[in-house]
Amino acid sequence: MDFTLDDDQRLFRDTLRAFADREIRPVAREWEASGRYPAEIVEGMRRLGLFGLTVPEEYGGLAVDMVSFALVFEEISRAWMGIAGILGSHSLACRMIADHGTADQRRRHLPDLATGARRTGVALTEPSAGTDLQGIGTVARRDGDHYVVTGRKTWITNARHADPLPVLVKTDPAATPAHRGMSVLLVDAAAPGFQVLRDLPKLGYKGTESCEVVLDEVRVPAADLLGGVEGRGMQQVLSGLETGRLNVAARSLGIAQAAYDEALAYAARREAFGRPIHDFQAVQLKLADMAIKVQAARLLVYWAASQADAGRRVDMEAGMAKTFASEAAVDCSLAAMQIHGGHGYSTEFVVERLYRDAPLMSIGEGTNDIMRVVIARALTSGRAVIG
Repeated sequence: MDFTLDDDQRLFRDTLRAFADREIRPVAREWEASGRYPAEIVEGMRRLGLFGLTVPEEYGGLAVDMVSFALVFEEISRAWMGIAGILGSHSLACRMIADHGTADQRRRHLPDLATGARRTGVALTEPSAGTDLQGIGTVARRDGDHYVVTGRKTWITNARHADPLPVLVKTDPAATPAHRGMSVLLVDAAAPGFQVLRDLPKLGYKGTESCEVVLDEVRVPAADLLGGVEGRGMQQVLSGLETGRLNVAARSLGIAQAAYDEALAYAARREAFGRPIHDFQAVQLKLADMAIKVQAARLLVYWAASQADAGRRVDMEAGMAKTFASEAAVDCSLAAMQIHGGHGYSTEFVVERLYRDAPLMSIGEGTNDIMRVVIARALTSGRAVIG
């Protein structure tokens, strides 16, 4: 077994790390505190071609392997996790369009999305429907060669910049089971009746907007039904979420790695009783536990990504990586704060931001409790074997 990156992946990682160190890390604390939108960083990611991560080369994208995909989110999140969110939702939506869109939809949307000339996201969650997507209330009624969409979405990343915005709707609210009546529409954000109400206040995950969106009798051309066939929305979304969970797992890994890096460096320069605090066993134990969790998370994330590259279904593998890495991020950010002592509670130190960003990783793209159910179902069905 070879657990190392190949030459191309190492070069890609080094390029990403240099970009993050040069353009993200120096401004992260100040821009997060002020609520400033990171337009310059977005432009830098556009120049690197990162908006085309999941877009096929024939449409101008990078079509990177999934290990390289994970590296993007790991390296950017080491500097500022919120920035990775801008790419995460965009990449998920691009994958859905590339995998499930009609030839016309791919031709119309993917070239601009690949270059970042346009961006996108995905609108799934509603005020009363998160984990239970079959419980959404957004309805699309067919009216000639259009759908008329009414509903409300929440926690929508990139909502102010998405063009188009894939929206999960019910085209047949009476269908049983409910998923058979669900579809995805590619909604033009400039359409009358589409409104972004507000940016939701958040504990962490700053740098990208998370918005409430209202669709009030929005008319969407039938040509913008993803895939051209009603009733396939849930399957399209779930296949995309496998990619989404890999990106959240990699973001979690980036947070955990950053927490470890900060703790190790601080423990070397901070002295107590005339000695660096890394000489004290209590600190050494924390550092060792952090290193174990970071490296175990990395192996799980890269393993899940490599399985996706092999063309395998990875709902269990991505779920394992996302669950373990996100919990490692929470544990490591808290341990880093404890090693910093009082300084760890100050906004002048990076670990305070890591501590606020980490919890979202165990919630986003499916809570870790749901991930455990997904894993267990794969095991009990016999589809997956451990050992």
